[in-house]
Amino acid sequence: MAPVPQTAKSDANVIVGVDVGGTFTDLLLLDSRPNGGVRVVKTPSTLENQAFGVLNALEETNVDISAIDAIIHGTTTTTNAVLERRLAVTGMITTRGFRDIIEVGRRTRPQAYGMYGEFQPLIPRNLRLEVRERLDAAGNIVIPLEEDDVRAAARKLLDAGCESVVVHFLHAYANPDHERRAVAILRDIWPNEYITAGHELLSEYREYERGVTAAVNASVRPILHRYLDRLQNELKGRGFRRDFLVMNGNGGMVSAPLVDRESAKTVMSGPASGVMAAAYTAKRGGFNNLITYDMGGTSTDVALVLNAIPAVSNELELEYAMPIHVPMVDVRSIGSGGGSIAYVNDAGLLKVGPRSAGAEPGPICYGRGGVEPTITDANLILGRLNPDGLLSAENAPPLDKIRALLDQRIGSPLGLNSEQAAGAIIRVANDRMAGAVRLVSLAKGHDPRDFTLFAFGGAGPLHAVALARELGIPRVLVPARPGITNALGCVVADLRHDFVRTVNQPLDQVDMDAVHDTLNEQVAEGQRLIQDETIDTEGLRILHGADMQFIGQTHLINVSLTSAETTREELQNIFETAYFERFQVDLPEIRANLVNLKTSVIGRRPEVDLGLLVDPANRSRNVEDARIATRPVWFDGEWHDTTIYSRDLLPIGKSFEGPAIIEQMDTTVVVEPDNKVDSDTDGNLLIHVKAAS
Repeated sequence: MAPVPQTAKSDANVIVGVDVGGTFTDLLLLDSRPNGGVRVVKTPSTLENQAFGVLNALEETNVDISAIDAIIHGTTTTTNAVLERRLAVTGMITTRGFRDIIEVGRRTRPQAYGMYGEFQPLIPRNLRLEVRERLDAAGNIVIPLEEDDVRAAARKLLDAGCESVVVHFLHAYANPDHERRAVAILRDIWPNEYITAGHELLSEYREYERGVTAAVNASVRPILHRYLDRLQNELKGRGFRRDFLVMNGNGGMVSAPLVDRESAKTVMSGPASGVMAAAYTAKRGGFNNLITYDMGGTSTDVALVLNAIPAVSNELELEYAMPIHVPMVDVRSIGSGGGSIAYVNDAGLLKVGPRSAGAEPGPICYGRGGVEPTITDANLILGRLNPDGLLSAENAPPLDKIRALLDQRIGSPLGLNSEQAAGAIIRVANDRMAGAVRLVSLAKGHDPRDFTLFAFGGAGPLHAVALARELGIPRVLVPARPGITNALGCVVADLRHDFVRTVNQPLDQVDMDAVHDTLNEQVAEGQRLIQDETIDTEGLRILHGADMQFIGQTHLINVSLTSAETTREELQNIFETAYFERFQVDLPEIRANLVNLKTSVIGRRPEVDLGLLVDPANRSRNVEDARIATRPVWFDGEWHDTTIYSRDLLPIGKSFEGPAIIEQMDTTVVVEPDNKVDSDTDGNLLIHVKAAS
């Protein structure tokens, strides 16, 4: 849709994006004032209290906090709390006879072909209490709400030590009156604000998914609230007088005072911010269709960006039996990172990951006691990583010892020398990562050859060209600062609010006037929320969509709508086209079903000049100025004399040929023989990949 005009609120000259990871806290400060420039900071994360890591990073910028106009924060607080089960004690009040919904689930198993496996719901059975009430699927009252049951359940949960509570009634998406009344009763009894009503977070059918999502929200809400409150108070004590903003998993952001009511929406905000930065960076360079590839120390995240818009899904599962049905950027992760361990299994096959050496003891070359070969060790043996840099650390073993351990554990069992073993590790790892790329592209009906691979993270640019060659992707785009891409995502993200309302009717029976009213109501609510924000915007962008299926099917297909006034015929045609693109099948004899109506209201932020990330001196340098060394590097079974360049000295707007290794503080870029590299005005490297023969 065309943007909706909106008056800008204020100018922001100094913007900070800060992303807290498991190892490092990354900060990017962009100062557009005269003589302002850029500050990039990486400090160790303070896991016992992430707020201190953020404050330490801000102090290292040497910029007065009171001069900062906006701080946008991506956090792993909620994601880690759920994965590690460090959650607030939470109770649930639900419809009589249905307290086991979040535990019974879909009757799947953790391992489809295994005999064993267990699942522990977020809220234990003794803290899931039932009350008398019942609605039918149309929202009609079958049994009125017994208010005394709600009061008794609340007191029992408080006596059991609960800090947070969920109200989750059957079919509340169709009629939320019972949930609203129960919440009103709880507000007179419950000693804090940690009350979650399922319909307020997710007005969507499927009681299991809606219940789990509400349980996640309630379980992490106190944790996120305390963290944000502590951080905001610390910032105010240092002179920051504005509300800071928090990244959501949908790739947008909201102000901190609003975010903790819907804490579940911050899950996976870190990977989402990286995808948003990729979309923003590539669009400036004229590339709208991307596969983003973020490889770190323990995992690889991949996502799809189509027409400069990242794919968003509300059907993601954080882990087994943990569906979080709020809109999140559709990021797929696999356990393949620089620290992933290579081994030969009992069948004599080489495997890489998902087990990782982590930061401690880490790869062998780190000299912290690691003895199992990793992807990082393999890259070092093959000359792709700088041995003078990696082996300069205290207690780092000599290169011969690393080769000996690689021979012992991988080479000898497979009959390979150390270089061949290292090459095999890289090939197997690349094959696993190629599989993840296929999940977000081919599995969704998209040909990878039509996309550009956007590589970032500490290890992404090391493997990107080989991965692109494997998949037939013609171009690799490496941003100026690959290691702080997630922090950049925080800086460039827009404000965003998403809405979903269930219809779940055959399309030929749907009241189209009600469809139009629902979409317009969602737009109005989004406009109101963005108007309440304190950050400046340049206008609104409205996206409408629908979840649809053929009657009798289980899985949904999300389609985009051109406007809130869509017609029945347009819905039918859009769905049939999307279904054919996905499955190459026409089913004209089966009726379509309209399940959910969706609206995203996006407050567009002023454009950020990414040229600030580049040293102005690089606009007048030559390629030869960046050459710092030559060393042999292994490509496709052979050693090649390879030029080593410093990324900090590479000129803007110039080209050169591979093979080459480009080194910078936060990553290493590998350019294979016969590849051409161009540099654009934002300092991005565009690598033209020679197709596999």
